[in-house]
Amino acid sequence: MAGVMKGIRVIEVAQWVLVPAAGAILAEWGADVIKVEHPERGDGARGMMTIGEVVIEAEANPMIQHANRGKRSVGIDIETPEGHALLMDMVRGADVFLTNLLPATRRKLQIEVEDIRKINPRIVYARGSAFGDLGEERERGGYDGTVYWLHGGVAHALTPESIKAPLSFTVGAFGDSVGAMNLAGGISAALLAREKGEIPPVVDVSLMGTAAWVMGLYTNTAMQTGFAPRGRDPRMGNTPVNPFIGNYECSDGVVIGMFVLSPGPLIRDTFEHLGLPEAADDPRFSTAEALLQNTDAAGEMIAKAFADQPGSYWRERLKTMKGQWAEFRTVLDLVNDPQSIANNLTVEVETASGKTIRVVRGPVQFDHHVPSGPGAPQVGEHTELVLAEMGLDWDRIGELKEKGAIT
Repeated sequence: MAGVMKGIRVIEVAQWVLVPAAGAILAEWGADVIKVEHPERGDGARGMMTIGEVVIEAEANPMIQHANRGKRSVGIDIETPEGHALLMDMVRGADVFLTNLLPATRRKLQIEVEDIRKINPRIVYARGSAFGDLGEERERGGYDGTVYWLHGGVAHALTPESIKAPLSFTVGAFGDSVGAMNLAGGISAALLAREKGEIPPVVDVSLMGTAAWVMGLYTNTAMQTGFAPRGRDPRMGNTPVNPFIGNYECSDGVVIGMFVLSPGPLIRDTFEHLGLPEAADDPRFSTAEALLQNTDAAGEMIAKAFADQPGSYWRERLKTMKGQWAEFRTVLDLVNDPQSIANNLTVEVETASGKTIRVVRGPVQFDHHVPSGPGAPQVGEHTELVLAEMGLDWDRIGELKEKGAIT
């Protein structure tokens, strides 16, 4: 099914990634998402010149395209009386109000829950934050590199104990993108509650809460044991507890990661696929208990087997193995993989100048539908169109421009 959110209008007053990416997901699902930006500055992410060590092209800015494709941009200075009045007129006919502005800014701009609900009592008010909407630090801002990665414990969980400094945060918008999906899901549930005749709840998603949830298994274990383990030093070969879990290097340098979590019933099948059928009858390896007690001996045999053949050989040979494995690859490998292409993990969008680029689509699919639509808009690209839809005539639009209230 295409357009599961068709007919839903979203007003977004947000910037950077966490909340705007939720708006992009809703737009991909068919909602009409109107991004309200300052007429001159626009979304802060538009000023990004590099991502990591890569210099980016302004028009195809990956951060803007990831979080804002499929939307319409209206340039309004909501600090002006006229601009604020326009925003409230837009809110009046909307289904969702989406923001990640800090509480002090929301109060200053008069866009808190009570301000918005005064205009539209049935609107879903959704907000993203760094530390949540309760507690002493609710007024504090943050990015996923600080809150999700460092404060949320993700860096601690992934950084080996032998390294004093946390691993560098190289995956931009890591927590933002996960949190955006959480927010889109919460908005969907709130809209369902409204359809059932209930007063829609206020939806909150924080980067801190997203980190706790993403690492839920690890977090729950830590709470039960009082111990928060850190990542192991990366190594080639078997793990200390299971030779069927580990990283093995092929003759051409390709690395295959095996992850046979419960080896017992898969011992014979695994050894046969590795070209070591005799090992399944070796009393050191023939049962799960014996195998785990002789991990290093089995690991040496497996490492030698992998080292004798190139990655292409193992990719083909392991296709029928019952246990799980994967090749150590890059994101470029991922998006160009035939399986990724078959499942439409990326889509093509058109930038404002007509350039076509590929972007990652949202992970939720409906009836295998492939979304289509424009890329991210320019600042205020749709101001006149949206205001005309609201019933403003050209004289009034001209007056608002003269006063600096709109683009």
